[in-house]
Amino acid sequence: MSGMPKKNIVLIGLMGAGKTTIGRRLAQRIQWPLVDTDHWIEERCGTSVANIFEVEGEAGFRARESKALAEIMATPGQIVTTGGGAPVQKANRPLIALGFVVYLQAQPRQLWQRLRHDASRPLLTQSDDPRTTLETLYEARDPVYRELATVIVPSSQGSPSQVVSQVLGHLLAAGLISNASGEVYHDTDSTSHASGP
Repeated sequence: MSGMPKKNIVLIGLMGAGKTTIGRRLAQRIQWPLVDTDHWIEERCGTSVANIFEVEGEAGFRARESKALAEIMATPGQIVTTGGGAPVQKANRPLIALGFVVYLQAQPRQLWQRLRHDASRPLLTQSDDPRTTLETLYEARDPVYRELATVIVPSSQGSPSQVVSQVLGHLLAAGLISNASGEVYHDTDSTSHASGP
């Protein structure tokens, strides 16, 4: 299997950080398949994440999310976008850590500007004070994201294309790809990946 990538690229971060947008653009640039864990769950359940939250509660959704991650991470060479809460679940951390983990970091005030009119976020729509909920989630999750991250990329500084360029630079430096069109570097060594300076 010479030339096959040995890792997935996993995008983590809070809701609104740009995981889906950056994931799509990155997939186009490097020609790797994109797997969004929330969409994967929705396709298999035949309903929305918001509906799963409503019917099964957060615990039910998180159990489904863990099963999805285990299955998705078994196949390398994908771009995987996770829900914001996936890394918080201790059982998910070793699965996520199998990949090259990119934390798309944004401050709560920037996230609030993106999310304040978004009715598809159960953790915010079920809150009496969604802005405070977002700030609380950031305080709790940021240290976990940082611990798991191979690299941290600010997702609110510059356009999505500029963020993708930063991510590509890290992937090139790590030897995960050999050029921006996605040609796989043939000497990929799963034991050494650079985190950048």
